[in-house]
Amino acid sequence: MSETSIIKLNNAIIRQADNIILKDVDLEIEKGEFVYLIGRVGSGKSSLLKTLYADLPLKDGSGKVVGYYLPMIKNKQVPFLRRKIGIIFQDFQLLTDRNIEDNLLFVLKATGWKNSNDIKSRISEVLEKVKMNNKGYKMPHELSGGEQQRVVIARALLNSPDIILADEPTGNLDPETSDDLVKLLHDISKSGKTIIMATHQHDLLAKFPARVIECKDSQVIEISKNTAETVIDFTETETLD
Repeated sequence: MSETSIIKLNNAIIRQADNIILKDVDLEIEKGEFVYLIGRVGSGKSSLLKTLYADLPLKDGSGKVVGYYLPMIKNKQVPFLRRKIGIIFQDFQLLTDRNIEDNLLFVLKATGWKNSNDIKSRISEVLEKVKMNNKGYKMPHELSGGEQQRVVIARALLNSPDIILADEPTGNLDPETSDDLVKLLHDISKSGKTIIMATHQHDLLAKFPARVIECKDSQVIEISKNTAETVIDFTETETLD
């Protein structure tokens, strides 16, 4: 693993229970890289991301993420690994019984923040980063889908993670809103964050070029180092991973 690598898998086997989803996975991602993860529904994209944040155990092969060796990670270490990883979900997963600032407050308190001034300052910083600094008082249902996803990005940034994993973050959004969010993620990546974005919207790859890897036939394949030179045609007909 080079000094600038933040993720490295070698001969890894990704499993769901006893089922092999991906095998012989060799993957190295550098600090500050933006990487698209593409593939058919059921190809293993989500399973790969879950392995990176230790939601799925890595029992075969080797893997290191932000300094943690995945095959030997202990349960008590997992929360510390996840504090270095921000996760963005397609379905937002915001707490519906409290406003946006209180959603973010909940996360900070759960991860050990205690000083009220520090908490208030950090919430203000991340909301300003995603251009939602005037919406903190609103309830999730009062926001559009794009606004809610911006809040989810703000939540992912709270603990200044080294890596952001985005699992189909634009899947429920209209094209214009999707473009705005991917541009935001690219801007965040330029500040030094490593971002892996799983997506089936291949038009985004052409608009906002970056490295592309694909889950296909139980393998992880390098498609392009810089741009979507190859666009795979697929239909959403397989079992969800």
